Amino acid sequence: MPERSTGRARGLILVAILVLGGGAWYVFKGRGTPATSDASGLTPAAPQAAASAAPVSVSLVRAERRDMPVVLEATGTVSALTSVDVKPQMASVVTQVHVKEGQFVRRGDLLFTLDSRSDQANLGKAQAQLQKDLAALADAQRQFTRSQELFAQNFISQGAVDTNRALVESQQAVVAADRAAIDAARVALSYARIAAPSGGRVGQIPVVAGSYVQPGGAALVTITQLDPISVAFSLPQRNLPDALAALRGSGAPVQAQLPDGRGTLAGRLQFVDNAVDAATGTVRVKAQFDNREQRLWPGAFVGVRLAVRTLKDAVVVPQAAIVQSPRGAVVFVVEEGSRVAARPVQVLHAAGNDAAVQGLAGGERIVLEGRQNVRPGNLVVERSAPAASAGSSPVRPASAP
Repeated sequence: MPERSTGRARGLILVAILVLGGGAWYVFKGRGTPATSDASGLTPAAPQAAASAAPVSVSLVRAERRDMPVVLEATGTVSALTSVDVKPQMASVVTQVHVKEGQFVRRGDLLFTLDSRSDQANLGKAQAQLQKDLAALADAQRQFTRSQELFAQNFISQGAVDTNRALVESQQAVVAADRAAIDAARVALSYARIAAPSGGRVGQIPVVAGSYVQPGGAALVTITQLDPISVAFSLPQRNLPDALAALRGSGAPVQAQLPDGRGTLAGRLQFVDNAVDAATGTVRVKAQFDNREQRLWPGAFVGVRLAVRTLKDAVVVPQAAIVQSPRGAVVFVVEEGSRVAARPVQVLHAAGNDAAVQGLAGGERIVLEGRQNVRPGNLVVERSAPAASAGSSPVRPASAP
């Protein structure tokens, strides 16, 4: 009896080993065979399964052919074309302030008056010295004339005449120096009247009448030009050729979008920097805007849209219709028999809700809503188109065949 039980147990163990080995071989063989995929990233068995599946409800749009502008978007900083710090050119005391903070001035308008009594006295002294030296010059000229007459009568020598001539020339130089001294005194006196070097808006005025000012001190005021005004922004270096091409001629149109939905302003591209920033890989550009209504203010941030070129007769589809598959971007095209096929596309440019693509001929019906539920080979049925919203894509929904 013990030997018979032992033999039966050994037989059961052998059967179990054979069953487990066969199962492991089946699993290993099934996992060791790789599956291939098509352009949509699905296995070959997936289209067969999709073909036998129930129709999927989707919304469709037509791929349109039209011109699409290539627009570059960035965030810009408003900056003044000119901003001048006004400083005194002499040490003195402010006697009068002629402008107010926030006032708009034109070039040449009087801003400040400084104490000029010392410079006025120096000018009077220089003028008196000129009168004195003019009198001395007149006397020297009379002496020279008299010496010429005496020389003609042989009463004096030629050396005496030459001495009088040298005296006249020396006195003429003294008079010229006096006139130069008067000009210098007038220049110093003009520093007492500080005028606006350019037009613009007056900033904060930190001085009042009686304040002592000097050339090395703080600015008396800053005058900032607000009209026209510029917006500076950066573009990636890959867009540098487009920016340079747009700069030729009168400059490409630029739109500045004001914050909080306060509208947009139209300007022109004016400047592209001569070097790419190695740290950021961007190039600095500027656009100029008319700012008569003062809607742009220095230091503010605005959205910038620069139209650099136009893609002629491009195939345009909604960006929402493009699906990213393991093998790249695809769109689901409805072919004959209302069945879906995955079509690989290359995005040339995307802006807003639309994208210009390569890989379509135009006019194809593209799956828009419900694309996450379809696979190549699926049978689809078009649902009723929803009402268009204010910001919807201009691509029109397609009609059923």
